Amino acid sequence: RSKLGATPPAAVPARVQRSWLASVGIMGQNCSQACCKEDKHLANPGLMVQEQKFNEPPVDANSASYFDRELDELGRLPCQGRAMERRPLYKFQSGAHYTGQWKGNERHGFGVQVWPDGAVYEGEWRENRAEGKGRFTHSDGDTYTGEWKANVAHGKGTYHHKDLTTYAGEWCHDLQEGYGVETWAEGTRFEGTFRNGQKEGFGIYLWPDTSQYRGAWEANTINGTGTYIGSDGRWYKGTWQDSVIHGKGKYLWPNGREYIGQYLFDRKDGFGVFIWPDGRKYEGFWSQGRQHGHGRTTLKDGTFRYAIWRDGKREFAGVDESEKDAVPGEA
Repeated sequence: RSKLGATPPAAVPARVQRSWLASVGIMGQNCSQACCKEDKHLANPGLMVQEQKFNEPPVDANSASYFDRELDELGRLPCQGRAMERRPLYKFQSGAHYTGQWKGNERHGFGVQVWPDGAVYEGEWRENRAEGKGRFTHSDGDTYTGEWKANVAHGKGTYHHKDLTTYAGEWCHDLQEGYGVETWAEGTRFEGTFRNGQKEGFGIYLWPDTSQYRGAWEANTINGTGTYIGSDGRWYKGTWQDSVIHGKGKYLWPNGREYIGQYLFDRKDGFGVFIWPDGRKYEGFWSQGRQHGHGRTTLKDGTFRYAIWRDGKREFAGVDESEKDAVPGEA
């Protein structure tokens, strides 16, 4: 059972580089005919993709929760009445010490307990359990401040990983559940819903360079319908799978070119329409990001022609052999 009061979390939230998320960072740039810059260098951080269990139990020989370690000794204490009262500092055989309110031989009311490794809980207790509002400070400086139930985070609270990330929001049995906000030291931010410790449902992911994604999440990945808006003005609205463009959508470049159609794992694939700012238009089939199969090109003067394409090159044209209607890659 996961305990927030157990040693510093074993599962520190992982962040993958945006280059892992080709669509989010590059937005179709691995499509060789996508008319966008072939620059895959992405310095900004990517998504937090691992399950957010901040409160793994310790891996040392004493695997009990901090709050449970002194229960045997507490059970042997003589009962001093059932009225709640404040008593002097009590030192446990483990080296921990408690100062605060008691009810009989139970920590009950407000109290502060300090463990030998420097971990501290200060807050409300009920029948020897952390319950109510309190703050737990791990020995490495990580903290959780908020509501507790039966020794675990439950309700609303904030978990801060020292110098790394902060989650503020709702919890259920020690896992993120409901609405919450994650922020990273460099300014990356997620606002949205969680389920069983993972991003699930609707969420907004914001990068420090002002790029953003708004839409559906599933199991900590972008899945479903959503919109990406880049800091340079490009945007995509449509469907996603495993954090890449997949399905149907509309992609708009800053220079006015746009694509409306089908994608297969971040590449134009299937039927799609590519439109140039000067009015030219290609309507036809694509494979692996290139024009491939039957297609119709509309010219600036409104005339059109049919052609058969293979890997981005026209093999048969209905009018002439110019390649002006090819969708070029750009440096």
